[in-house]
Amino acid sequence: LDLSNCSLHDVPPELAEATTAIVLDLTENPLTTLPSESFLGFTHLQLLAVPPVLECPGGSDAWQEVTVNGSSRLCQDQRNPCSVSAELAWPCPENSACAPNGPGLIQCLCDSPFHGYKCLREGTFPVLLFSGILGTATISLSLLLWGTQRRKAKTP
Repeated sequence: LDLSNCSLHDVPPELAEATTAIVLDLTENPLTTLPSESFLGFTHLQLLAVPPVLECPGGSDAWQEVTVNGSSRLCQDQRNPCSVSAELAWPCPENSACAPNGPGLIQCLCDSPFHGYKCLREGTFPVLLFSGILGTATISLSLLLWGTQRRKAKTP
């Protein structure tokens, strides 16, 4: 994805849709900051070229190789932030596993069959029960409002 020399002052919000990009060029833009959150989900990104005044997203530790040459800083080959030593490991809750989510970013994914807040619920989400209660409440409220409000409707 070549966004070089596009007069970008900020990272465009539409960039979030390009999470499958492998190479991204942001050089020759008057960018002042490069928030790491802009690259959330960019797990396939292997080469990122940014203006030399900016740091690589996630810092130098998020990349295998960082080089500066002329008008660009090249950030190459993302490191997996989950594969660090035990004392520096990310604090994912029990019943979950760390997974990369972009340069220097992680996400905690629940192990099967756990789900919910902090992966504390076991089994599958009760879709039938949830849908039944939601449907019953919606129909009941609709009938109540129809019955009480129809006298206010004007007929032609």
